[in-house]
Amino acid sequence: MLHAQQVEELLCLVARMDRQTIARRLSDVRATFPIDFTPQFIETTELDRLRHIFLALCLQTHHIPECDEDEIDVVMEHVA
Repeated sequence: MLHAQQVEELLCLVARMDRQTIARRLSDVRATFPIDFTPQFIETTELDRLRHIFLALCLQTHHIPECDEDEIDVVMEHVA
C-alpha cells in the first residue's frame, strides 16, 4: 500500500502528464489482469479520464512510475 505522501506525489505526477506520456505508460503497466486499450480509445478519450484510469492502475498495482528525463521536461513546462 502506498503512503499518503506517495499518493500525493503520484497525483501531482499524473496530473501533469500529456496524452503521449499517458498512452506510453498505459501500455507499460504490469497488472494481474489484462489491460488492452485500443489506439482509438486513447486518442478519443478525454485526457483527464485517461489520467484517472492510469492513476487507478497505479494505485491498484501499488506502483509509482519513474519519470524519464523527457517526461520531467513535460512536467516542468506545465508547472511554469
